[in-house]
Amino acid sequence: MVQSIRRIGLLTSGGDAPGMNAAIRAVVLTAAASGIEVIGYRHGFNGIFSQDFKPLQRTEVLHVIQYGGTLLKSARCQTLQQPGGPEQAAAILHQHSIDALVVIGGDGSFRGCQAIAPFYQGQIVGIPGTIDNDVDGTDFTIGFATALDTALDAIDKVRDTADAFERIFLIEVMGRHTGYLALAAGIASGAEQIICPEYGEVDLPDLQQDIRQVQQQFGRGSYIIVIAETMYPAGATVLASELTKATGIECRACILGHLQRGGSPVGSDRILATKLGAYAVEQLLLGNAHLMMAGEQAGQPVLFPLSLTGNKKKQADSYLLNWQQRMLQDSAAGDEPG
Repeated sequence: MVQSIRRIGLLTSGGDAPGMNAAIRAVVLTAAASGIEVIGYRHGFNGIFSQDFKPLQRTEVLHVIQYGGTLLKSARCQTLQQPGGPEQAAAILHQHSIDALVVIGGDGSFRGCQAIAPFYQGQIVGIPGTIDNDVDGTDFTIGFATALDTALDAIDKVRDTADAFERIFLIEVMGRHTGYLALAAGIASGAEQIICPEYGEVDLPDLQQDIRQVQQQFGRGSYIIVIAETMYPAGATVLASELTKATGIECRACILGHLQRGGSPVGSDRILATKLGAYAVEQLLLGNAHLMMAGEQAGQPVLFPLSLTGNKKKQADSYLLNWQQRMLQDSAAGDEPG
């Protein structure tokens, strides 16, 4: 028998992502249509421990779909990781009569959900919100498309000045463990080189040779390298300095950083967030969503176990990875037949 749901708790956790407000809106509107109250916890799981919450009304979320960030604020929670933390969080949720908890965030947020679950009597469902697109079980995560557009806008502008001065530019994008954003930004911007975990560690002599061979073939001009953060231990700025010395060509680093997390979400992120927020609530009402994530695969909403979302089995597009590598090799080989 499906437990009756009268009150849903909702929070956003971890790094913010454009489209989180759209997901909040969808959760509140879908719940309200079924006569269910939504309680918003501020500053992620911290809001549970500090009991910083408020009821979310339809009127508060009707016109937030276009805003970046999160109206509930976000944060990482140390208390949840302390001994007794998950039990305390569950006890507070029971005290507040929360029948189900909806968490919008990434893999770390979903681990928090799993920690609370053994002590919590209600259902818990996750909604993937992270610009890194590194959550298993969903083709795309909320915020990835907007972060890509933000990166492209910056890279296109950098290309103009790189062309003007015939410089090398290193553009650092987010994505510590995966190259989804670096690969997409590099392909879409026509970057000469992409450095991401899927290609392995940076080899400075190889990189220098690639630059030299491309410029021998096509002449002196701009050379754009999109690099995922943490790919060079000393940092992109140091790598740029080392490339300048090695090639004799001025190389500059442009670190996009948190710029990628901000801004109004693009249409596809608004639509994805709306779909997943609504689907999460609908599946909660059916009793199907406990310890599941509401994701999207092949355009269809799906449920995926939260325990599997961090297995890192999701792979960046292998075709594009191989194509980029072939084009780099072809440029190095030149146009000579054979």
